[in-house]
Amino acid sequence: MRSGNPSLTDKTFESYTGHAYGGNTMTIQGTVNKTFILLVLIVVSAVFTWSQYFAGENVGPYITVGVLGSLIVALITIFVKRVAPVLSPVYAILEGFVIGGVSAMYEAQFQGITFMAVSLTFSILFGLLLVYKSGLIKVTHNFRLGVAAATLGVFLTYLLSLILGFFGIQVPLIHETGTLGIIVSGVIVFIAALNLVLDFDFIERGAAVGAPKYMEWYGAFGLMITLVWLYLEILRLLYKIFANRN
Repeated sequence: MRSGNPSLTDKTFESYTGHAYGGNTMTIQGTVNKTFILLVLIVVSAVFTWSQYFAGENVGPYITVGVLGSLIVALITIFVKRVAPVLSPVYAILEGFVIGGVSAMYEAQFQGITFMAVSLTFSILFGLLLVYKSGLIKVTHNFRLGVAAATLGVFLTYLLSLILGFFGIQVPLIHETGTLGIIVSGVIVFIAALNLVLDFDFIERGAAVGAPKYMEWYGAFGLMITLVWLYLEILRLLYKIFANRN
């Protein structure tokens, strides 16, 4: 069993089960606090690239550095979890560069699309959190397996699209703004949202086994990965809907 999020797998906390760390253990509230800090860092760096774009500057280098840098930082953090308190903020800042630049480009085409994407992202986040805490969604083995398989399918499709793009070949429906393209994006948004439920469950179980304090940063980092993905997918979906109307 595993989370669809590559940074939050079931095996992450296995080595901590039964170990005592005194008062320096992971808590849900501590993870929430770290998540808020990372969100603030993302917003700050996103505002920077956003303002640079509308000031007429080329934000391409910021986006490139953000994509490559966040990927490298994420991989290091996933394999060396103890560095999460240091690298998670770096990851947030780098992702902010990407989000700010990409959001500004979409906003330049359709005014108000960014506000809608942000609103929907946080509405889904808090809505699913309430549903999860109420017990209406049960995170079972089959649930984890299904979401993980769907997430892997999306990842492989995007990877194939990237590779074929170098040869001038586009994977059907991924980038199209027609009805089927909108449906595909809607399905991907749904899959990304379900990963939030797995992240909530993962963090709750981490706190239950008494993982070390630095895992709060790691849990927040994993949640950020899902939130960034969800936001970008919602932004893409809204773009397709707006473009299809014109």
